Amino acid sequence: MALLEVRDLTVVFERKGEQPFTAVDGVSFDVEPGQTVGLVGESGCGKSVTSLAIMGLLPKRGARITGSVGYEGTDLLKLSDRQMRDRRGRDLGMVFQDPLSSLNPVIPIGLQVTEVLERHRGMARKQAMVEAADLLDKVGIPDPTRRLSEYPHQLSGGMRQRALIAIALACRPRLLIADEPTTALDVTIQAQILALLKELVQDTGTALVMITHDLGVVAGLCDEVNVLYGGRVVEKARRHELFGQPRHPYTHGLLASIPRLDAPRGERLVPIKGSVADNIPWEGGCAFAPRCPNALDVCVTTTPEQEDLGGGRLLRCHNPVRPEVAEEVGA
Repeated sequence: MALLEVRDLTVVFERKGEQPFTAVDGVSFDVEPGQTVGLVGESGCGKSVTSLAIMGLLPKRGARITGSVGYEGTDLLKLSDRQMRDRRGRDLGMVFQDPLSSLNPVIPIGLQVTEVLERHRGMARKQAMVEAADLLDKVGIPDPTRRLSEYPHQLSGGMRQRALIAIALACRPRLLIADEPTTALDVTIQAQILALLKELVQDTGTALVMITHDLGVVAGLCDEVNVLYGGRVVEKARRHELFGQPRHPYTHGLLASIPRLDAPRGERLVPIKGSVADNIPWEGGCAFAPRCPNALDVCVTTTPEQEDLGGGRLLRCHNPVRPEVAEEVGA
């Protein structure tokens, strides 16, 4: 049985006097215990909104959420605010995208870690401080006892990100959502953060949902990948299948635009033309059609249905990339 079952999750933002905007449009995926699942796509594809909806962190006013988010048989969308507060931190952890804005700038790191321990594990302040120092040590922060009394601005970007991971893991949650945890970090720190997450998943059996636009992160961490575009999953596959033979033109374009060490000297990258804003509503066709090199007439008149290719692989496309072409760009 899957630990997390997301079914037809839809998030529509509504504002008086303006047209409703659908940020997430019928997203479905499963996460099993100890599994790492990736949500991949450019900024604006609905990845972060999906995670916030799962965690119950979207505003009640102006956001209409439908579908279901099953966690061990309980639909999280039907829980009250109080019930969700009891779940967050204890059963569900989240590493937010920007550590500087996610941490409270006027409260020492130690109190921000101990708050979770006192709230969900019933620890006394003194005991929680000892546990907090141990958590900071486990995530690789040097001299953790001294860091407990320091403020977020006194830590580097990588250390702030580690502190966020320590807070998220303080109560040993069974599900961890990491929203772009390596954004704005240099390459060496990125590698350390990813190695830390991978180690934590292996040691504790925690299920991980990795949200990223970086396919390099996906290649080194995820077991299964969901590629999002325009709020919908356009391709889903196991990691090796996706990288070896990307069938959707969007996935193919993402991989083709990555610099490769084995490419001939001077070879130009192939970018995806346009931007995420260049789309059409899914109700009238394929949202990716205006940017797609494989687009046919049917792509702008008929919504592509999700096709099951077998082995857990799903594809939503009228004219997918041919297998022999897909293998040329596959890693």
